[in-house]
Amino acid sequence: MKVLISHPTGNQNVRAAATGFAEADLIDVFHTSIATFSGDLLDHISAFGPLSELSRRRFDLKLKNLTKVWPWREVGRLIATKAGMRKLIKHEVGPFCIDAVYQSLDRRVASNLPGAAKRGARAVYAYEDGASFSFHVAKNLGLQCLYDLPIGYWRAAQRLMEIELEKWPDWASTLTSFHNSEKKLCRKDEELRLADRIFVASTFTAKTLQEFPGVLAPIEVIPYGFPPICTNRSYSANYGSKALKILFVGGLSQRKGIANLFAAVETLGHHVELTIIGQRAATECAVLDAALLRHKWYPSLPHNDVLKLMQLHDVLVFPSLFEGFGLVITEAMSQGTPVITTERTAGPDLIFNGQNGWLIEAGSTQALKAAIEELLSKPAVIPEVGMAAMDTARQRSWETYGRELALAVGGL
Repeated sequence: MKVLISHPTGNQNVRAAATGFAEADLIDVFHTSIATFSGDLLDHISAFGPLSELSRRRFDLKLKNLTKVWPWREVGRLIATKAGMRKLIKHEVGPFCIDAVYQSLDRRVASNLPGAAKRGARAVYAYEDGASFSFHVAKNLGLQCLYDLPIGYWRAAQRLMEIELEKWPDWASTLTSFHNSEKKLCRKDEELRLADRIFVASTFTAKTLQEFPGVLAPIEVIPYGFPPICTNRSYSANYGSKALKILFVGGLSQRKGIANLFAAVETLGHHVELTIIGQRAATECAVLDAALLRHKWYPSLPHNDVLKLMQLHDVLVFPSLFEGFGLVITEAMSQGTPVITTERTAGPDLIFNGQNGWLIEAGSTQALKAAIEELLSKPAVIPEVGMAAMDTARQRSWETYGRELALAVGGL
């Protein structure tokens, strides 16, 4: 079976999926906005600082002759973002906002589907917010609609985040999911309704789909893979005699449980050192501004630098309240840095509590504080759990994810 696959920005999971499909000889064509390949012109110019973003769009050479790019809307978004032209990228309405990028590519894919069907394509594989137009055309052509949902279902998100609005009103501006229009939310439901098979990366995401008001297609959980493991990880020889080094990586939003993290750390004083890597979810949030002044904060770092910084910390704390997966979990584990996370991430799919990481109740500052205090009282477990985390990472590469997804799709 040949599949047309599309995604505008080519995230790590998309790159692995597309490569897996190519290796299984499933791809008719891969549609994206920008793609670079080792040795080509875009790959060479991505070495220049202002164009380094292009290096994040590097795909496996197996995809080079199978890829169709539609760059202009995404190029406009990148330029407008760098130049600070906020009106052009304003949520949902800006001509170069991320919603416009997704919908533009979706329309391009829809217009190319009749040709793909004539070539023998039997399915279209598309992602949330970028599948509505192509799925409608696919239905008319008798093609299967395969849907990838990277994050939990929106109705579940709103229900859970409304609780956070009541608990943490000062952090309300960071809960941006409430900014979505009714039209966008209806489009999300339409994509799900049209899907013939739904693929998710965590059991938590699958669970949130129970709140869909209707009958859904079969759901398949295929967890993402891990990056290559660190080969030179070392651990401190004097745990307990210095502050516990805690790292958080993610958007600075209460959806990520950042308020709980700051509150827990505040009570532990000089016993812990907190480093934050992440961009603000809101430009105005006084409590966030005050918290960031008390800790080391990097708004952004190159991916390789993030991995190196993970190796220098004792534990990654990722107390997310609503997460489709949480790639920082697998990244930290691959670097030998044990993770404290919640049951509303991919944690339960990857972590055995107390063995290769720790699972806590989402939204509980007390549970988070208790987990950190346990490490303060028993710091010798950090190397043991960190090495177990690396063992877990060693067993599930991104290539494994790509193969499993291709096998599932090829068997339909």
